[in-house]
Amino acid sequence: MNQHKRPFLHNAMWPGLVGKGPDSEPPIDLETMLNLTAAAEVDGIRFDGVDLFLSLPHVDIDSTDEDLQRLADHIARRNLVVGSLVAPVWPPAGGGSAMGSEEERKSFLSQVRKSCAIGRKLRDIGIRRYGIVRVDSAASPSEWAKDPAGNTKRIAETFREACTIAEDHGERLAAEGEICWAAMHSWKRMVELLEMVNRPQTLGFQADMAHSLLYTLGYNAPEDRLLPENFDWSQQDVLMDALRKVTDALRPWTIDFHVAQNDGTVFGAGSHDKTGRHCLAKDPNGRMDIVKVAGLWMRDKTGAPTRAYEHICWDGCMFPNATMMMPGTWQDVLGTLIAVQNAHGWD
Repeated sequence: MNQHKRPFLHNAMWPGLVGKGPDSEPPIDLETMLNLTAAAEVDGIRFDGVDLFLSLPHVDIDSTDEDLQRLADHIARRNLVVGSLVAPVWPPAGGGSAMGSEEERKSFLSQVRKSCAIGRKLRDIGIRRYGIVRVDSAASPSEWAKDPAGNTKRIAETFREACTIAEDHGERLAAEGEICWAAMHSWKRMVELLEMVNRPQTLGFQADMAHSLLYTLGYNAPEDRLLPENFDWSQQDVLMDALRKVTDALRPWTIDFHVAQNDGTVFGAGSHDKTGRHCLAKDPNGRMDIVKVAGLWMRDKTGAPTRAYEHICWDGCMFPNATMMMPGTWQDVLGTLIAVQNAHGWD
């Protein structure tokens, strides 16, 4: 049962798209992802809403008002609402590097503008009452490393322009910290970038538990690692101390939160551009006590809930389609979110 009314519980739709395509399995369409989400139930509790990826084949970034009304109708029919939106800022999706040429930066900002316009329209329709627009630098740590100071400054300039766009649409932006994104690839660099942009009312941090775990291991930024090489994962107190250092630094900036699991491994070519793997909610190889670690993000240093966001979202990508089509997958996810809500929520 729900012990608290807040935060609301959302499921991410992009696992149906991320890692899918010609070199992998076919994407899972939005209709199917919505049906799987709406069907999940634990002790009479269901998901409250979904977070969307603004890219085809799910949602066209160039959607008309009529398209968005149909989208809202599809979601509302399932007794769900919309929360946060992922802006497709990467070059393959029509965007461009935030530290790139003027043309690349223009493409990046165009995708932010279109995403914020969609966010505002969904609010006007009434299907979306809360949530942010998610961005990243759309550039790699290896490219960034060629000129760390100059590239960080360039990204900050682009993000400031993005903030002005968001403010014009009544939106807030959240930068997702992940080790594969330039100037966001370590917890220290992430804080540095947020401080350099210096628009805390508009640009915050999107914490994903799976990605933030990797900050402690120093992949792509060995100088900022907090856990030793060949770390013994049975030392949960040591892990929690390292995660506490990360959360203390980034929690004040956090305005969107993904509950997730990670097995501590990475994949990617070379010494840079690695990223991590999400795990299933009950994966025995998961390195974190999900409920316990979520509390580091959801409670402040005094132990009080931060109340910094209206909803939490499960994020788990790169799973086989067969796994994602199993109702039990989403039952486990929903059960995990309920446990987090019960432990750290509010009314």
